[in-house]
Amino acid sequence: MRLGVLDVGSNTVHLLVVDAHRGAHPTPMHKEKVELRLAESLTKTGALTKDGEGRLVTAVTNAAEVAKEQGCDELLAFATSAVRDATNSKGVLERVERKTGVTLRVLSGDDEARLTFLAVRRWYGWSAGQLLALDIGGGSLEMATGMDELPQISASVPLGAGRLTREWLAGDPARPAEIEKLREYVDAVIAEAIVPFRGTPADHIAATSKTFRSLARLTGAAPSSEGIRVQRDLSLPGLRQLIGFISHMSSKDLATLEGVSATRAHQLLAGAIVAESAMRHLDAQRLEICPWALREGVILRRLDVLDGA
Repeated sequence: MRLGVLDVGSNTVHLLVVDAHRGAHPTPMHKEKVELRLAESLTKTGALTKDGEGRLVTAVTNAAEVAKEQGCDELLAFATSAVRDATNSKGVLERVERKTGVTLRVLSGDDEARLTFLAVRRWYGWSAGQLLALDIGGGSLEMATGMDELPQISASVPLGAGRLTREWLAGDPARPAEIEKLREYVDAVIAEAIVPFRGTPADHIAATSKTFRSLARLTGAAPSSEGIRVQRDLSLPGLRQLIGFISHMSSKDLATLEGVSATRAHQLLAGAIVAESAMRHLDAQRLEICPWALREGVILRRLDVLDGA
């Protein structure tokens, strides 16, 4: 069957169309994205602005039309932290459905962690043993670990690269005092979040998300042009050297680096600080970049349900 997956995130709205059935590798047939940066359209009271809502409606309408043109049997639409955290989320979702006919399911942080873990597990298989998966989004950091397809332990904390940039890094480039305060905050949150993870050492550590992919590319991993099956790693020493380099750069200069998009360049330092803290607290000297993430997890779970799993 042909499935469309619409992912409304903090930074972008992604549409992925795949041909898939239970037991087979989902084959991507079409994909596109639009940069909405919804998290930056929240008022001081936490509500999504009318402009932000309007752009969301337009993006969902267009995605639904493309999914229909692509012959999708079903459109799986979901939203993550930006919509989830909006104080007017309920009203926004109702208006989006009324105007577009698309029902956006809001995923909890735990949903994100569990579905991402499922995708990572399916990618690496049972040989990965005790698996630990990390994902840095625009609004939150997800962590999950386990031996099976569902994690034994999962956590979601508000340490997204976009969120932290808005709340902590006003300078461009960021000022040393801002960076130090951000480090202290991130360390405190992660130190508390990983307590349940202690005592379950991982056999394999993997990470997903644009943030981790960019960091890996900047520390020497293969470019995306070499395909998704090329192994890409991120080491803790390499990440620390990178942070020292980019902490003095403006977002304009960061955008000139290979593997860094202009729309996300300003978030790179905050994302790197979160990645470094998570790896350090989890005693991860190296991790592997997994090409499958939340969208693939949503697809795989839907196929399981259709098959009666």
